[in-house]
Amino acid sequence: MKLAATGRAVRLAWVERSGIELRYKTRIWIGGSHYQRRHQSTNAPRTPSLEIDGKCYVTDDWTNVPSSILSYLPHKLQLQPSHPVSITRQVIESNFPSPTYTHYNDLHPIVTVAENFDSLGFPRDHPGRSRTDTYYINKDTVLRTHTSAHEAEIFRRNKSEGFTISADVYRRDAIDRSHYPVFHQMEGARMWDRRKVPGGDVAKAVRTDFERLPKHSLSIEDPNPTTHAERNPRQAEHHSPKEVEAIAAHLKRSLEGVVVELFSRARKAAIAAGHVDANALEPLRARWTEAYFPFTSPSWELEVFWQGDWLEVLGCGVTKQDVLINAGVPDQIGWAFGVGLERVAMLLFSIPDIRLFWSKDPRFLNQFSSKENVNTFVPFSKYPECYKDVSFWLRSSSSSTGGGMRSNAQDFHENDVMEVVREVGSDLVEDVRLVDNFQHPVSGRKSLCYRINYRSLERTLRNEEVNQLHDSVRKQLVEKLGAELR
Repeated sequence: MKLAATGRAVRLAWVERSGIELRYKTRIWIGGSHYQRRHQSTNAPRTPSLEIDGKCYVTDDWTNVPSSILSYLPHKLQLQPSHPVSITRQVIESNFPSPTYTHYNDLHPIVTVAENFDSLGFPRDHPGRSRTDTYYINKDTVLRTHTSAHEAEIFRRNKSEGFTISADVYRRDAIDRSHYPVFHQMEGARMWDRRKVPGGDVAKAVRTDFERLPKHSLSIEDPNPTTHAERNPRQAEHHSPKEVEAIAAHLKRSLEGVVVELFSRARKAAIAAGHVDANALEPLRARWTEAYFPFTSPSWELEVFWQGDWLEVLGCGVTKQDVLINAGVPDQIGWAFGVGLERVAMLLFSIPDIRLFWSKDPRFLNQFSSKENVNTFVPFSKYPECYKDVSFWLRSSSSSTGGGMRSNAQDFHENDVMEVVREVGSDLVEDVRLVDNFQHPVSGRKSLCYRINYRSLERTLRNEEVNQLHDSVRKQLVEKLGAELR
């Protein structure tokens, strides 16, 4: 069986000879690890499986993870010392010192559905559980969609009062300059144990720790009350008002310190690069806004006024007590936060396109050294873009009411189009946008037109190359989605 060098298209082949199915394996060697798809049968039902890092996972109707996505598993950008994702992680991590905080940076990305969703209280009908949003190994196993998938396990370990986690996470998503199917998150938590604090007074213990936190001069807007019965409720059955007030104060000052550290470095880099006039800079401003997250309540987002606009930096809140109860630590109470490392790194280093984080071009990688020397990214070239449109009718099915052919739109999800384009074009695609949406007035069939912008970050694409890519996209839309090209 011939395998493309990129390892993108892994095809399983079955050959029957004299009524006996032969056993075939497809193995991909990627970055020192091998990934293997396997079917085996000897006059028995087929048992397809997927081998990752030496472990075999049975696949089923839920399996939707392509080999191109699995090829990212060995990279671990958060651990590459001079990479901007790793530098951002290190800057944030420095605000949460040991031994109070333990740092977890190398947890395996394959987790159970229970770990990724159930342990955090995601409803059964939450859209994040769908195959259109999440990469499934099988119906019980996924590539983690967030670092919070490891929270329950780390709470159970109870190794320290706090922790941070940084890791690669995986989601089926749009294609543009700020979205990528693999990105990096960092989260942290701080707990207090009712059995261990003096006199069992959690609020007093938290206030004592709050006074020890470094103070800052950041201008903060925080107009809303700590809790609101409808918009941002307290977990009244578990937490007293004094406890929530104290935990919120500790959480907010801790994260405000992170923002001061990050954006002070970003401002210095922008001044050094001549992008801004130091004399014209206004004081750094930030604000807290109410938010909703499935595993914290009350919850907030921290926004920073940066280059003329308010930017969301991170989300946080008081940890849902059910999460701690399910993790076997019911006497603990505390806070948690989460932040997207690429999002912060793009602001910190002025990186314009998320694809650059995966570049192996030394003109990109050599611009960064360490967290002690944050610098503004200098573009090394701007290669021309190339737009191509693809129009198609959605797959049709016969109407049970005798109305002829109807668009099978209920089976369509835009992320499926993105996945097809990504599998073919990889990082040679800058963005994909829906530019036309038409429904036939008589047949009811639905037609879509997507505009694909092909552009490399490292070289000029030849017309012949782009045409071949686009032809392949068109063919794959037909083969995988049942589209009828126009």
